[in-house]
Formats: sequence, structure tokens, C-alpha cells
Amino acid sequence: MNARILVTGAAGYIGSVLVRILLENGYMVRALDNLNFGGESLIPVYNHPEFEFVKGDVRDARRLETALIDVDAVVHLAAIVGDPACAKQPELAREINWEASRVLFDLASAAAGVERFIFASTCSNYGKMEGDGFVNEDSPLTPVSLYAKLKVEFEQYLMGSDISETFVPTALRFSTVYGLSPRTRFDLTVNEFARDVALGRELEIFGEQFWRPYCHVDDLARACIFTLKGEAAKVRQNVFGVGDTDENYQKKMLAEELWKIDPDAKIRFVHKDEDPRDYRVDFSKIREQLGFNITKRVPNGLREIYDVVSEGIISDPDANIYRNT
Repeated sequence: MNARILVTGAAGYIGSVLVRILLENGYMVRALDNLNFGGESLIPVYNHPEFEFVKGDVRDARRLETALIDVDAVVHLAAIVGDPACAKQPELAREINWEASRVLFDLASAAAGVERFIFASTCSNYGKMEGDGFVNEDSPLTPVSLYAKLKVEFEQYLMGSDISETFVPTALRFSTVYGLSPRTRFDLTVNEFARDVALGRELEIFGEQFWRPYCHVDDLARACIFTLKGEAAKVRQNVFGVGDTDENYQKKMLAEELWKIDPDAKIRFVHKDEDPRDYRVDFSKIREQLGFNITKRVPNGLREIYDVVSEGIISDPDANIYRNT
């Protein structure tokens, strides 16, 4: 029998893509979500014979115990995601991103048959880098937002926990995500920029000089597959950044790519010095140790978002359903 994977936050931006890719790779999927942003993203896979949906909140320990029955691995995506959302609801963020995550980890580590646990962390953990070099998995973590602080807190818990020899937990530090998903978001830099240009708006870019790594949602989901299949000794209580070293961009570089798509795009830079997040990331580790390489790059993502908006495939890209706040 194929492995059964519990995906928390399965109806979300990354989760709805991961569920599809897991099914395509022959896994059985149990999807757990409280449907805070709706469940329409799961309709394309709902009738798949290897798909099972469980409505539930990760703060409900009894629900978690039930969801873990006969599960071989957990991919934990459920969270209050992003700096603005966590700042707006700090108590809820701590309840879900730290307290519930810890309970889920403890239950999974003690559950019969659960061998793998993948935690979706973030490159925001790096905060602001020193100098002009690159940071990597061994660099100091200097989180500047509640979102990142809670991710760091749980990473440390995962890495320091006393676990059985058969339990293999891994933290994946995701780059800033972009691209189309069954639950697309437009409160993400690449997607937001491409949407505004496609709608003919004047795009204001604040802090054009700051660096971020970016990665397509499909590739972040693929990285979870690589981790599930990775040699236990390599991924056990280990952390991997997910992205590609060549995909670090300043915001002004995103503007240059947009001008290639639409030379008439109205883009204005508003210089800003106080943004504390500024980092370039070296992603050699996941490539060298797990053989992971991305399949899409930022220009591809800008183009796909620009096209679906300009062609009206997404009829109201300003709707609240496309935002986490």
C-alpha cells in the first residue's frame, strides 16, 4: 500500500498544490483544514480515490489524534501566514504557529507508524543579512517579525526534541512564494506586482534595493516530495532552504522583468530604508544533498500571473479571497 500523507492547511495556497502533486506521485492524501479561506481549491481532487478530507482546526488535539491514524508522514503547512497576518492577530498566530504546531509534532512523534514530519518554515528567519554576501542554513537567525520568530521557535523545538530513531522530522525554509495555485494569493510581491501591471495601474515599489529569494509554489510543493523521499540520515532533524541561488531578486529587478513583458508599464520607485528584511540566500544544500532543482523562475511566474489577469481568467483579482489579511 502506498504511503498516506497528512497535509495540514491543505486548502491553502501551497497546500492545494501539494495535495495534487502528492496524488500524482502515487501517495494517499488526508487533507486537514479548517476552511478559513474556503475549500474550493480542493474541488479538483475531492473525488480522487486516494484523497480524504478532514475538516478540523490544528488547535483541536483530539481532531489531530484522529487525523494521524494510519498516517505515514505529516506535511505541516497550517499557519497564520505572513508578517501582516500575524501582526494583526498575534494571539491567534501564537496559538496556531507555535502551540498547536508543538502539539501536532508531539502527537506525530508518538503515533504508531508516523515516520516523517515536514515543517514549512521560512527564509524570513534570516531577517537582515550583514554585508553583501549570502546566508544559508548555518547562518545566524535574526527574525524581525512575529511570523518569523514563531517559525524560528518551532524550528528549534523540532531540532532539539528527543525523538525515536524511526521518526524523521525536517524543517524547510521556503523562499517568498509566487505563482498560480488553486487558491491563488495577490498579497505576495511577485503576484501583486504582475496583477497591478496587467490591470494598467501605476505600480509603486517601496524599498527597491532590498533582496529576497523567490520560488514558484509548484517547486515549494515539489521540495516536500524530495524531502519525503530523501535518505533518512540526510533529512532527520535537519533544515533545508528551498529555492535557487540565482533566484534572489531586488524589487527593482522585478520591475525590469515586468518591463520586458509590458514596456509601457507604469512603475514608480519610492525609496525606503527602514525595511528590516534584506537577505540573499544560498540554496546549495538542498540541491547537493537531495538533488532538488527548481523548474520555474521569476520571469515565468510574472508572465503567468500577468496573462491570467490581463485575459480575465481571474475576473476579480482584488477580491478578499485572494488575500490572507
